Amino acid sequence: MGLIERVTAAHRDRRKPARKGWSEPDFWDLDRLRWPFLGSSSLASDREQIEHNFEGYVQGIYKANGPVFALMLVRLAIFSEARFQFRRLKNGRPGELFGTADLALLERPWANATTGDLLARMIQDVDLAGNAFVAKLNGRLRRLRPDWVTIVSASKSEPELFGAALDAEVIGYYYSPQAPGSTTDTLLLPSQVAHFAPIPDPEMNWRGMSWLTPVLREISSDLAATLHKRKFFENGATPQAIVSVDASVTPDMLKRFIAIMNEQHQGVENAYKTLYLGGGADVTIAGRDLAQLDFKATQGAGETRLAAAAGVPAAIVGFSEGLAGSSLNAGNYGQARRRFADGTLRPLWRNAAGSLASLVTVPPSSELWYDDRDISFLREDRKDAAEIFHTEASTVSQLVREGFTYESAKAATAAQDVGLLVHTGLVSVQLQPPGTTQTTPTGQPPAGGQTPPTTDPAKEQ
Repeated sequence: MGLIERVTAAHRDRRKPARKGWSEPDFWDLDRLRWPFLGSSSLASDREQIEHNFEGYVQGIYKANGPVFALMLVRLAIFSEARFQFRRLKNGRPGELFGTADLALLERPWANATTGDLLARMIQDVDLAGNAFVAKLNGRLRRLRPDWVTIVSASKSEPELFGAALDAEVIGYYYSPQAPGSTTDTLLLPSQVAHFAPIPDPEMNWRGMSWLTPVLREISSDLAATLHKRKFFENGATPQAIVSVDASVTPDMLKRFIAIMNEQHQGVENAYKTLYLGGGADVTIAGRDLAQLDFKATQGAGETRLAAAAGVPAAIVGFSEGLAGSSLNAGNYGQARRRFADGTLRPLWRNAAGSLASLVTVPPSSELWYDDRDISFLREDRKDAAEIFHTEASTVSQLVREGFTYESAKAATAAQDVGLLVHTGLVSVQLQPPGTTQTTPTGQPPAGGQTPPTTDPAKEQ
């Protein structure tokens, strides 16, 4: 029985009900598998499993927190605009982009889907779980829910070190749906799965980490501040009030008084009503209004920290602190946009292309790459690229006119290294040694003028 069969059989046994007096068998029991696996909590454990917090992130953060949703939406909207192409490599340097029929798998990943749908799913899973898994099955791509995937690795030489061994390798991805009634588990080979994890988890060799993890306290504070504001309005949109009553008021009378007070003055619908008190009751204001509480400053600072963790400038996502002062000036906004494109989007695209390359047939001397030329958000970058190209072309032309070879001028311009320049020995402009006869391509002197001297006039004297 091979490794895949042993893993599958062991996991199938785990799903069977335990017999009376017996404990349920451990799926990763080394006595059963006799091959060590990388663990989830440390390199000395037996598996590397995605943390079971995906549903909590989705329900408690993505669907409940406005700033996080806005940040993820901006990342998704622009990241999903890219397309995939192949890029030629010549002497290790990138060349032109081109396409082949093999890209159809990425252009139509599954029924009624496009490259944008594929990229949207990938970035969403990465934001929430730190990992995105895409499997190739029966000529189609399938998105694997990240918290149902276990990364399986093994070491033959040093089994006691598990994932810490130098020869530890990923040998598969175990997909185990936790849906009610599901009994189908699948062990997929590395060649069948694209694993996209742009932020590595420092404690693991192959698992990624969500950018939400370091800012969970900021998210919790923002949720608390939002709840605080809601309670402010639910309780009459007025500051906290302390109501004292006369000592002669009995507990039953106080309960009836509180019930009437809440009925007539609690809630947004009862805000700003005139309060009438009797029987010796007295009201003391103990809180502050919204202006005094200054929620904008409190939440604005937290939103900026969230934006920094997401790699999205506050001005791009539209947070209040990013819209203040000169942030929206043309130059400042342009720098923020460039920071987002160069510092966040392009590294993500590059990583995604490298991850998906295992699922397509890449032509020789080429690599799978992204094409961002049609993205309107990056239109200013296209203008800058055109200006850079014009400058480089002018530099090459000038160097050739000055007598340097075309190949050396091109190489020196690309590498920004004048040491690569090779001179032809010809004088600039006419590019001929002094004293030689200027001829036409037919070998005849130029028409309409005197024949240039064949010798150096200085030598004739």
